[in-house]
Amino acid sequence: MTGNTVTGAESLILSLEHAGAEVVFGLPGGAILPAYDPLMDAKKLRHILVRHEQGAGHAASGYAHATGKVGVAIATSGPGATNLITAIADAQMDSIPMVVITGQVGSSFIGTDAFQEADIVGMTMPVTKHNFLVSDADEIPMTIKKAFHIASTGRPGVVLVDITKDAQQAQTTFEWPEEVGLLGYRLPPRPHPKRLREAVELMLTARRPVFLLGGGVLRGRATKEVRELVDESAIPFVTTLMARGALPDSHPGHLGMPGMHGSVSAVSALQRADLIIAIGARFDDRVTGRLDSFAPGAKIIHADVDPAEISKNREADVPIVGEAAEVAVGMLKELRAALEEDDPRDYEAWWSVLENLRETYPLGWTQTADGYTAPQKVISRISAISGPDSIYASGVGQHQMWSAQFIDFENPYTWLNSGGLGTMGYSVPAAMGAKVGRPDMPVWAIDGDGCFQMTNQELATCVINEIPIKVAIINNSSLGMVRQWQNLFYNQRYSHTDLNTGHGTRRIPDFVKMADAYGCAGLRCERDEDIDDTIRAAMEINDRPVVIDFTVSADAMVWPMVPAGVSNDEIQIAKGMTPEWEREI
Repeated sequence: MTGNTVTGAESLILSLEHAGAEVVFGLPGGAILPAYDPLMDAKKLRHILVRHEQGAGHAASGYAHATGKVGVAIATSGPGATNLITAIADAQMDSIPMVVITGQVGSSFIGTDAFQEADIVGMTMPVTKHNFLVSDADEIPMTIKKAFHIASTGRPGVVLVDITKDAQQAQTTFEWPEEVGLLGYRLPPRPHPKRLREAVELMLTARRPVFLLGGGVLRGRATKEVRELVDESAIPFVTTLMARGALPDSHPGHLGMPGMHGSVSAVSALQRADLIIAIGARFDDRVTGRLDSFAPGAKIIHADVDPAEISKNREADVPIVGEAAEVAVGMLKELRAALEEDDPRDYEAWWSVLENLRETYPLGWTQTADGYTAPQKVISRISAISGPDSIYASGVGQHQMWSAQFIDFENPYTWLNSGGLGTMGYSVPAAMGAKVGRPDMPVWAIDGDGCFQMTNQELATCVINEIPIKVAIINNSSLGMVRQWQNLFYNQRYSHTDLNTGHGTRRIPDFVKMADAYGCAGLRCERDEDIDDTIRAAMEINDRPVVIDFTVSADAMVWPMVPAGVSNDEIQIAKGMTPEWEREI
């Protein structure tokens, strides 16, 4: 339908269809109601009615992460729009391509404190890639085209489109624009050949090089190209929390995840490297520890699609601006050309040290002192039984770190978590969005009992819309990560972290009864010997969501750990225990 007279609301729905949107997660309200009327008749758009706007945002984010497509969320003005802010900030920090549509009060009411008026454009400006206020129905198609283009190109991010109610109700002629017409918006340049050559020269002469692969490898859809570069270079690599699965865990060059709760081999490799080749990584504080002590002897090659990230935290010796895939292809070409002339690489001693670290300090856990189930065991068994051809979405806290540590990731786009913002409540709606996008894959929401209670109302959305996710509640009856810090740094004064949901408590709520009330299958596992059978039972249920209450020990802690604000050299493998650095180069 092009050239036809329609309302602005109809133009919005047609624009979303022309932009390639297939699924919209949303909740109607007064200021967006004009758009919901034609949405009812849309032929190409599936609308999923959520129970809270934050759920719509996380679901759109999970959908985008799992599929690579732009996620779409929609809400009304005022509280509907402000309820989306957490999900918007979350997706923006993790570079998720997302378009958020909000209704706004009529143009004549803006600035009058009208009912359900909120300056959502002003509020979200710091946490979006871009945003628009549309008060003219004729501008809707071009604005939507711009929004999808900005959200999905360069460094992906969130674009908010706020549309006044009168613009939705006005008559207009729908014309889908051929060109985007974005003055001042430039896509990243191709990587500079001189920089690529300089990077390869450093790679060939280094003795202790390591790749630092970040979430940009996934966002740039560059896993194939980066793997070819890693394989050809014979250089070990680490994958950050946001890059888990970018390359397979089983790859012989994989040292693990770096950072506050990273593996000893990964953290130590970065600290002792003489060259770090960072692709799509931010050098954020959770990876670097105390910045002035991070990788003191390393030169830095920093490749990123966003020039603002390069040298922001750590000065780059070789800065490379460009798409991750193009950077990897360019470096591989230069590397192969150089190796045809000479191969000066000498990584043998380096690999000897790294192999020793991997063998001496593998990830693991000890039996709990209270005899209750170890949460790490639960997560490792979910990984083993459901397998790498599953999608795993976690909440935030201890269970997030254990999931990143003990799930075996062999495929990209199978690990969803809130990395930058650390949003409790992310898991269930994100898993829901991922399952909508990839319905043929098992999707697990691995959640904490605290996180789960923030967004579990989206189970209703899952049941009604036949989205059969599986929720594993790692129920230690507490705000686990906060409790761990209280244990280590606050003299075991557990101030307001007991949630009364597990062993020996009132079970408020009882998660199995809650699951039943929502129309889900509810299971509980309290003994080690029942873990496998419980997981297998959940795997066999595919006609509705499954919620499993895994009641586990509250005393289990995440190790290794680099305490906040100290050097990564002070990594602890257990309370008061640090690795013995016996073998140096």
